[in-house]
Amino acid sequence: MNNPKPKEWLSDVYSRHKIADYKPYNFVDGEGVRCSLYVSGCKFACEGCYNLVAQNFNYGIIYTLELQERILNDIAQPYCQGLTLLGGEPFLNTHVCLSLVYAFREKFNQQKDIWSWTGYTWEELMSESDDKLELLKQIDILVDGRFDITQKDLTLQFRGSKNQRIIDVQKSFAQHKVVLWDKLVL
Repeated sequence: MNNPKPKEWLSDVYSRHKIADYKPYNFVDGEGVRCSLYVSGCKFACEGCYNLVAQNFNYGIIYTLELQERILNDIAQPYCQGLTLLGGEPFLNTHVCLSLVYAFREKFNQQKDIWSWTGYTWEELMSESDDKLELLKQIDILVDGRFDITQKDLTLQFRGSKNQRIIDVQKSFAQHKVVLWDKLVL
């Protein structure tokens, strides 16, 4: 598995502004009914990755404002709880993700939530580039850490290996330490 040095992997260098998939109204990418955007490209290359095709930065289609409007309109349905960013690696696709989360916050404010999965740990993100930190500030719940096949556990809630954490981002910023999601089932 790759372990980046701080500010080594920059979105401006790697991202091709592509998405691997968009899945409206699913039940597996976080709590409640969600609309999930799978961005293209990841350098972590975790053994056993569940979305291997999305590791390629050139896979998929270019993200467009038309798709963004479709996503926002889908999320506007009263039964939809929020947006999920995954991939690929959202924090290596900050141009795409920030465009969407800014529009999301403008339309929904805090009425709906944003979840994201990342191979970065919270601690790594705290020493990363400004665009990664800005994306993190917009997220409500973060599942952090690289998938580790030696710690794989399919019974875990919303994560695939025991090293991964479900973090309440806003509480973590407020308390200046990692605060786990209070609905976490251990």
